[in-house]
Amino acid sequence: MLELGLAGKIAIVTGGSEGLGRACAERLAGEGARVAVCARRKEVLERAAAEIRGATGAPILARAADVTRAEEVEAFVAATVAEFGGVDILINNAGTSAAATFTDVDDAAWQADLDLKLMAAIRFCRLVIPHMRRRGGGRIVNVTTVGGKAPAARALPTSVTRAAGINLTKSLANEYAADGIRVNTVCLGLVKSAQWERRAKGDPEAYYREVARRVPLGRVGEAHEFADLVAFLVSERAAYITGTAINFDGGMSSVV
Repeated sequence: MLELGLAGKIAIVTGGSEGLGRACAERLAGEGARVAVCARRKEVLERAAAEIRGATGAPILARAADVTRAEEVEAFVAATVAEFGGVDILINNAGTSAAATFTDVDDAAWQADLDLKLMAAIRFCRLVIPHMRRRGGGRIVNVTTVGGKAPAARALPTSVTRAAGINLTKSLANEYAADGIRVNTVCLGLVKSAQWERRAKGDPEAYYREVARRVPLGRVGEAHEFADLVAFLVSERAAYITGTAINFDGGMSSVV
């Protein structure tokens, strides 16, 4: 078994109540990390945290927070530090798909997407990096999409905000490498998640089979596979990997 060296680490996972965020939280907790999760829906978040505690025996801090609100981000990071004593790992996962034509995206939609997918990551990084520096290093994973590298038509505003997230990743990786802080991004393609299942009409598996026709591997990714990649990136086994944008898309993207 590959030893990841995550026991005792302190991790923050945003959007941790379901789907990809929950899978990450459970994977890290299973490796012995202490995990703080946030999401907007308190009841869903607390239920997920209780189930992760039961499955892993790890301490989980759950706090309802809207990551588009600076004061709630600050309060969540402060609660994590008060509970666990610092931060070693940050997974900026909160977000949702938004795809429309250019003329259909008004100023409010642009601002909402920037606040959710870019400014939230910026604020979390700004808050946790000082704690990581004091602890001798840290690991940040920003979750973006392959559309941030190769945007399709009618994919706004997400393709623009995700491109900014990829740029943020490389900028921070370069700036904080000397402090032992590694920063990477996972660029999602088609991966099973609760948000896709809510949008699918009828049988979610039928929906996944339909969209899988666009994927060279012939299937949609699983949340636990995503969590495995994230766990590796924040582990001691990935100590020489920083500033990368890794496609998690079954080969779907036209760019590497």
